[in-house]
Amino acid sequence: MADFRLIADHIAADIVAGRLRPGQQLPPQRWFARRHRIAPSTAGRVYGELVRRGLVVGEVGRGTFVRAAPAVAQGRALIETATSAPVNLELNYPSAAGQSELIAASLAPLLRPDVLTAAMRPGAADGTAAARESAARLLAVPGWRPDPAQLLFTGNARQAIAAALASLVRPGGRVGVEELTYPLVKEIAGRLGVVLVPLAGDAEGVRPDALAAVHRAAPLSALYLQPTLHNPTSSTMSERRRGELGDLVVAWGLPVVEDRIWSFLHPDAPAFAAHAPGLTHVVDGLSKRVAPGLTVGFLVVPEDRAEAVGAAVRAGGWSAGRFALEAAVRWTGDGVVRRLVEEKRADAARRQTILTEHLTGNLTAHLTDNVTANVTGHLGGQRVPGTVRTDPRAYFAWWELPAPWRADTFTAAAAAHGIAVTPGTAFAVDPHRTPDAVRLGLASAPQEELARALRTLAAVAAGGPPGSAGG
Repeated sequence: MADFRLIADHIAADIVAGRLRPGQQLPPQRWFARRHRIAPSTAGRVYGELVRRGLVVGEVGRGTFVRAAPAVAQGRALIETATSAPVNLELNYPSAAGQSELIAASLAPLLRPDVLTAAMRPGAADGTAAARESAARLLAVPGWRPDPAQLLFTGNARQAIAAALASLVRPGGRVGVEELTYPLVKEIAGRLGVVLVPLAGDAEGVRPDALAAVHRAAPLSALYLQPTLHNPTSSTMSERRRGELGDLVVAWGLPVVEDRIWSFLHPDAPAFAAHAPGLTHVVDGLSKRVAPGLTVGFLVVPEDRAEAVGAAVRAGGWSAGRFALEAAVRWTGDGVVRRLVEEKRADAARRQTILTEHLTGNLTAHLTDNVTANVTGHLGGQRVPGTVRTDPRAYFAWWELPAPWRADTFTAAAAAHGIAVTPGTAFAVDPHRTPDAVRLGLASAPQEELARALRTLAAVAAGGPPGSAGG
């Protein structure tokens, strides 16, 4: 029997040498199997190995294509500088005017030697009483306020997700997630040996019938959701949808990890935890509210889960530092977080206006909550088709590209113009179902640069990919 890895090595060599060009379609698997005199199942494993290596991308109903853009390590594009492009729309960390000065003034009292001595001590998973009370006030939303006794702290929200999943799911266990999910969840799952199961959804997120079908076919160990300003689509679940999903998880006793990292931009949205308080592990943090380098992760756990999740936090070395906790208490108590949040909400709205003016043009429908609008803008006499999904409060937008663009070819074309965007493959849970879409991070680039970048992307989209009728 032929070793599929050796065959994949030969194909990989052709890609690296340029004999197979970026964007080129590989033959159908059955044709490939006949040509190489191997079983169709072996051909499938060859193609799967090439997908795993990030050399090709498989698209249901269209085929398998050589990547036109370099593969990005899972999650990397969203947490560190992954490109040298002048305009980076991958990173998405908002910053308010005067933020550094405001933070510095608030931190000054912590730098007194007597205070600093206490703040330099190791932090515990459950933090301090002051930190628990402060975080409970910060995270409260209409209809839900966490019990301070149920709060744990990590270095950041990513560590909180990892601790929650590590405490809930054994290696080989199945976790239900949206079909498009936060890329670092894929990386966390891989490190924990956890299998992510994509759940079909609609404009509000996961459909209850899809969750029921998957769980009944093979029980899930947990569910990971972003019900408020889902990244990358910006969708927000209605209260009715939250209730329907809540009824299901309560009936099954299915634990939930609720990621609320962007929810501060949508203060009226309720918490999913209100519908399943005995099962929901709420994750949040300060990286978006304050800054990624000065952050704390929050983890609200069910009453009977504090010991188990705390043990996972300690085992992973994920406890928040005592200095960071003391800083978070000060920022929350003296109004720094509140002022930063207010400014960032206003900033997100301004950037959404820039998105509308310079990319989407004249929309057939105004972008409101969970509305998908067709782009009908015109640039240089050319129609700029496609579909943009966003929310007027969000710091990102999901652009479903016009045919014949594919996500990786458009990402490469954008990079050639000095603009970094995140391809839809970074968010897709199923590597064989890759959306022809890109996420645009609106938060990090200066507003003038953002406007120029969006105009450029509109022109690139209108022109079509190289070799097409429009390009």
